[in-house]
Parts: sequence; C-alpha cells; structure tokens
Amino acid sequence: MGTLFDFLTVASFFGLVIAFLVWTERDRRTLLHFTISGVVLAVANQTGNAGYSALAFILIAAAVAYAAVVVLRPES
Repeated sequence: MGTLFDFLTVASFFGLVIAFLVWTERDRRTLLHFTISGVVLAVANQTGNAGYSALAFILIAAAVAYAAVVVLRPES
C-alpha cells in the first residue's frame, strides 16, 4: 500500500463494509450490490496504479455513488 489509489480504494471498501453492517438489512441482494461496488473499487485501484488517474477517480466516485444509492433506496 503505497499509492494514493491504494489508500482511497481501501478506505472506500472499509466504508462499504461499515455501511453494509450498520445501515442495511444484511440480505443477499444488498450484499450483491455491495460486491459490485467492491469489484469496481478493485478495478479502480489497478487502473490508477497503471497510470490512468482520471478514469480511476471516476470509477471510485461511481462505486461510492452506487453504494450510496443502494443504502438510501426506499424499501418496497
């Protein structure tokens, strides 16, 4: 863990875990949505480490926004 993207993606992933444990019902469907965000964060980390900073920041923002929408969506 030596780059900015390592720290950003690990901190974001840690936030996903906390959000899943605290603000969700812990069902499989929500876990799947959070897994998708986690995979996007992993891709963003590799993309940023490869030198594509702008794309990595966009992916990080997209993963966090997607997870926020999943947490804040109204229950049906």
